[in-house]
Amino acid sequence: MVKKVLFTILLLTAVLTFSAFDPTTYVSVGVGEPDTLDIHQAYDTVSGEIIYNVYESLIAYKKNSLTEFEPRLSTEVPTVKNGLIKDGGKTYVFPIRKGVKFHNGNPLTPEDVEYSFERGLLYDPSGGPMWMLWNAIFGVNSLNELIQNYVGKPVSEIFKDGEPLPQFKDKLVELYTKVIDPAIEVQGDNVVFKLARPYGPFLTVMAHTVGWSAVLDKETSIKMGLWDGKADTWWKYRNIAKEKSPLYATAIGTGPYRLVEWDRTNRKTVLEANKDYWRGEPKIKKVIIMTVSEWGTRKLMLEKGDADDIAIVLEYLDQIRGNKDVQIIENIPRLSVVVVGFSWSVSSNSKYIGSGKWDGNGMPPDFFSDINARKAVSYIINYDAVIRDVLKGYGIRIPSALPNTLLGFDPTLPLYKFNIAEARKALEKAWDGKAIKVGLKFTVAYNTGNMMRQRIAEMIKTYMEMIAPGKIKVDVVALNWPSYLDAMRKAELPMPIFNWIADFPDPDNFIFTFYHSAGTYAPTQGDNFKKFVSTPRKELGGKSLDELIEVARNSSDSEERKKLYTQIQKFAIDNYISIPIYQPVGVRAQRAWVKGWYENPMRPGNDYFELYKQQ
Repeated sequence: MVKKVLFTILLLTAVLTFSAFDPTTYVSVGVGEPDTLDIHQAYDTVSGEIIYNVYESLIAYKKNSLTEFEPRLSTEVPTVKNGLIKDGGKTYVFPIRKGVKFHNGNPLTPEDVEYSFERGLLYDPSGGPMWMLWNAIFGVNSLNELIQNYVGKPVSEIFKDGEPLPQFKDKLVELYTKVIDPAIEVQGDNVVFKLARPYGPFLTVMAHTVGWSAVLDKETSIKMGLWDGKADTWWKYRNIAKEKSPLYATAIGTGPYRLVEWDRTNRKTVLEANKDYWRGEPKIKKVIIMTVSEWGTRKLMLEKGDADDIAIVLEYLDQIRGNKDVQIIENIPRLSVVVVGFSWSVSSNSKYIGSGKWDGNGMPPDFFSDINARKAVSYIINYDAVIRDVLKGYGIRIPSALPNTLLGFDPTLPLYKFNIAEARKALEKAWDGKAIKVGLKFTVAYNTGNMMRQRIAEMIKTYMEMIAPGKIKVDVVALNWPSYLDAMRKAELPMPIFNWIADFPDPDNFIFTFYHSAGTYAPTQGDNFKKFVSTPRKELGGKSLDELIEVARNSSDSEERKKLYTQIQKFAIDNYISIPIYQPVGVRAQRAWVKGWYENPMRPGNDYFELYKQQ
């Protein structure tokens, strides 16, 4: 505790040395930390904000629109009318802008664009974002799926210690030269993408500059130790560990800001304006992105003008109301959902399930593979209290992990209810009532500084223990953001709390993510979950949930998709696959001198190029 207080004092001493008003410097203070700066690995908003401002994509969303795009590194947005979308929607042509330079002075070329997309696809880190491009371009969900389909063997039988067995090497070289490389080609000053089939959301996937659609400097990337661009070596660079990536703590893009420093010890990132930026030098010359877990410290920094915007705690929003120097922007539309999930097969390495046995001092790893165990949790969340007391009304109930306004959202689907008596009944049916008879002990984690997740975790603890006093023990622990993400991805958390923000404004981005065996959260939810959703079900007409999701995502008939998504959601609700808590309604707190801010739910954090300060 003494160390924590000392750190806070030192932090305050440091930040209070900032000028109260400096129009050239912008300070943003949040609660999360970057996970990685590798553009093809990063899949969180904190990392994404840095990448968004350092790198660029070929096209971008036009200000706050979700349907209009504007050129970036491409000089035009492909359309059927301008002839850059061809073959019935299977070919997209992007003319690459000339005269653009990377931060190291190297000129942007079409070859850089081709290399960037191919490197991302061939890297395809587990739990990363590349599934979107695999699906959009090739109609599969991962590199591993394509390898298995092409070679005709499970990936586990093709590779040993990361290297292919000799009899498969020629086939893997052929996979690159005949399938992957021809799908993204340089033709003069253009880069051409050839899709396996028409894919409606393709431009929305390409417009999101948080990593997967950003462009690297090929020459520098190879020198740093990324994929060397050769057809007979690509497997050496697939799915390498996060910290081993040469881009883990480095960023060299073409964007409006350069990365100066990522200080992981003091939890601070510094960006400086790119004076040679092709759209013009940014008004803000220096950006400081800080992580401060304590609300009181963030609040004081905002009030004194040492922070230009801060992450707020909705419970305490009234504490900053009435300050003429602080602007509160309310009722901001959000395409995101907050969900309590389950690991149906917790990792044996987990330290969050006690002994991991039915001995009263732990939780068996497969505890949540029992539907009644999941059902019990659905009854111990006081949903209305969360929205009323924790969110102060800035949230809406949702029946599934699909936000309102997207195709397939159905307000007639049932909502889970808070009922402790029903929770006990469900738990008595789970595993023959062992949780109540023998006892249960596990841990619910949240990321440090996230008061919303903390409150939900505390609620789970309170009501789970209330069901069987002395028999059920739930611990609550705070983890820093990178540690929380790592534990989630490794299926170490028995009950992770997700906050999924849209990658692109289509229901597939939520339905696939949460409910498909190849979705982003599938590794988190474990092998028992994957088996459940990939097994044909009588109630789904003999199809598996996976198959139904595939039909829905590939259909061009919006009415058919709508019906399928309703069916998928009903199955997910009936089987308590995860527990949707709410859809956020955004609130932002910034100094009144901040100008140029606009909302786009696809953007991670601030667009610093558009911001300026004026008293």
